[in-house]
Amino acid sequence: MAAPTPVGPEELEELREAFNKIDVNGNGYICKDELTELFRASNLALPGYRVRELVEELTKTSDQLSFDEFTQVVHGLRSSDVAKTFRKAINKKEGLCSVAGRSEQSGTQHSYSEEEKVAFVNWINKSLENDPDCKHVLPMDPGTDDLFTAVGDGIVLCKMINLSVPDTIDERTINKKKLTPFTIQENLNLALNSASAIGCHVVNIGAEDLKEGRQHLVLGLLWQVIKIGLFADIELSKNDALVALLRDGESLEDLMKLSPEELLLRWVNYHLEEAGCKKINNFSSDIKDSKAYYSLLEQIAPKGDEEGIPPIPLDMSGLREKEDVKRAECMLEQADRLGCRQFVTATDVVRGNPKLNLAFVANLFNKYPALKKPENQDLDLSAIEGETREERTFRNWMNSLGVNPRVNHLYMDIDDALVIFQLYEKIKVPVDWDRVNKPPYPKLGYNMKKLENCNYAVELGKKEAKFSLVGIAGQDLNEGNRTLTLALLWQLMRRYTLNILEELGDGQKVNDDTIVSWVNDTLSKAGKDTISSFKDKSISSSMPVLDLIDAIQPGSIRYDLVKTEEPTEEDKLQNAKYAVSMARKIGARVYALPEDLVEVKPKMVMTVFACLMARGLRVS
Repeated sequence: MAAPTPVGPEELEELREAFNKIDVNGNGYICKDELTELFRASNLALPGYRVRELVEELTKTSDQLSFDEFTQVVHGLRSSDVAKTFRKAINKKEGLCSVAGRSEQSGTQHSYSEEEKVAFVNWINKSLENDPDCKHVLPMDPGTDDLFTAVGDGIVLCKMINLSVPDTIDERTINKKKLTPFTIQENLNLALNSASAIGCHVVNIGAEDLKEGRQHLVLGLLWQVIKIGLFADIELSKNDALVALLRDGESLEDLMKLSPEELLLRWVNYHLEEAGCKKINNFSSDIKDSKAYYSLLEQIAPKGDEEGIPPIPLDMSGLREKEDVKRAECMLEQADRLGCRQFVTATDVVRGNPKLNLAFVANLFNKYPALKKPENQDLDLSAIEGETREERTFRNWMNSLGVNPRVNHLYMDIDDALVIFQLYEKIKVPVDWDRVNKPPYPKLGYNMKKLENCNYAVELGKKEAKFSLVGIAGQDLNEGNRTLTLALLWQLMRRYTLNILEELGDGQKVNDDTIVSWVNDTLSKAGKDTISSFKDKSISSSMPVLDLIDAIQPGSIRYDLVKTEEPTEEDKLQNAKYAVSMARKIGARVYALPEDLVEVKPKMVMTVFACLMARGLRVS
């Protein structure tokens, strides 16, 4: 297929949204079946045989298309006679509403999903119903545009971020009373930078967008935040009962490679198989008749077998309903008995809305997994290691930059180096994509193609990026060598951070000494104590960070909330939580965690000061 036609950044974002809607499996590729379904739903002004020919043409080299190929296809369609029909099909597929105004860059019209708005409003109302800080905007009416007004002061967004990833935001840093345009701006900065820190892609979203309630951007951000929370425990290291989903001949590593979406699909099929029912392949067309959901609910509903857990009987008579919508409504009434009716309406089920059905299933899993570890299998579960703080920081940083596919498991999801190539481009290291092997990889030589990519990634690091990669080979990335992979990722993250400083400093080279010098100069001018290096023990109290924030934005730190005299380890952690959230609140996109400051991890400490320096340079 020809190289993709260049498109503007805003149109590219539009295409990404469309791609994600069509990519039901969330695996970064569109399969032929998904394309066929889309064209059939689009009512293109073409005879049926021509639609089939077009699908065959698009997939003649593979049964899957990447995002780049998808971009080329849609861009071509948008300039053809069938453009309007195609766009209408995408909108119809998701129940989208047009938003007033068009993009000046791309000429495309933004849109949003009314169904998603209703689902998110109901989820937020339920999740925050007892939060006293949200009483001024909750409950919201899902039938109005309350949501887009409610997010305008940043409080609801901050609360939802903490709901998805607890303790991300220090509650003491949220402005809650007597809000002014300035304090609202601080809340929105805090929300956006914290969302980025947990792995949300917020590159094209600004505080002004949220303040003005731009519908498609608000819903896009909320979906990312909600999805991260729903998927938090759908991984083997946090829920070892998932080993029940192992198939014959599979290893634990095979199971760990699956994304949360793939695990949810396998979980549903596990219970369907137990019920003797037909398996499903997706959360769109295969669940439209509600029959799979009925079987799933019957399997996971408590039977009273466990001590202290009363049975929840379900009424299965709704299966006999002839109309799909009525059958779906009856099914949801049973889901409601389990306290799991959230995210979908009967219409969403019948239409096969993939995003909302995925959320519905994830919520079911989180409340009623109904899995037991196999007793007869000889499995070494001690080999399942949880994610370290450093790994989580790198993973969230990569995801916040919008890498595709999303990184769920650090080592397994970058073992073909495709994500690393995207990171090279973020730090302005050119990648020769003609040298890159792209999936789907052939069954024969499957790993060889990945290894070739990894070898090229190391070559780029040494020759173009001038990284120190002594002793690192492509095989180390391919096999997931923790120490050596993290060494490369650290240098990528460091270069990305320094590039931002160099752009602000008119191209002047920046290194650790430059940052320390700027930090000390800023602290000295404010009458604060300085640091010797990023290893300075005084950093464990977070006072240098808090003082620097106060120097950049005088009066921002409430020192009455800070423990300064002989702080205990718990005091230090509380100080660090306050410092990290305050850094984000004044506009610094910090990825480090509070524990990194308490333990004085030099690498992560460097990123905190570098991000604050970037913020300081912007206001100086």
